[in-house]
Amino acid sequence: MKTFAIALLSLALTAGNTLATQRADAATIRLGNVLPGTLVTKEVQSIRERRFENLIAQETDFSCGAASLATILKYAYGWSEVTEVDVLEGMFAVSDPEMAQRMGFSLLDLRNYVESVGLRARGYEIEGDALDAVSIPVIVLLNLAGYQHFVVMKKVVGDRVYIGDPALGNKVMNRSEFLDAWNNIIFAVIGENFDTHTVLLDPAQPLTARRLTDVFSPVPKQQLLDFGFRHAEVF
Repeated sequence: MKTFAIALLSLALTAGNTLATQRADAATIRLGNVLPGTLVTKEVQSIRERRFENLIAQETDFSCGAASLATILKYAYGWSEVTEVDVLEGMFAVSDPEMAQRMGFSLLDLRNYVESVGLRARGYEIEGDALDAVSIPVIVLLNLAGYQHFVVMKKVVGDRVYIGDPALGNKVMNRSEFLDAWNNIIFAVIGENFDTHTVLLDPAQPLTARRLTDVFSPVPKQQLLDFGFRHAEVF
């Protein structure tokens, strides 16, 4: 059954990669004679690239958990070569592939995969007013119009919740909207080589004056210990 599941996954990803080659990607724009005898170049991003900056997109309808995990491994733990396929294959090895394709992966599946690669997983139940104290990127499960969907919660500032959605891209949710969809559980990946300066904690800001209050700062060591990191992994 696992072989069949992986074959289906490969077919889906092949189709996705074919579509990806048709998307507009970043390019260099050259502007000549802005000043006589000069050539100005400017790197630009496509809308899709901007939307999925520092985020691994899901390529199947059941792989939001795998893509969210891959995002944290790549951008918070330095696994620069990890892909959604790598994580999916690992998750199929520690779960029921048929159930995963029909119902999606569970938090238990995510935990089993994380522990299979030498890291630790911690699930915490917290109240909504404690969200601002979550100082590392975590995975959360949202109920979006009846659809259970894993996303990366990067940070919370006031009434803004910064989300990395593997299906829709980076976005900012209103706090009340987030609380209505969230089940009060955060899922943290814990282990060595966590990057306290991870780009996941410095998401693109809304284009308003309020963004000036969202000042980036690395995670203090004491807060890492609070989340279950060991002294040997922090100091």
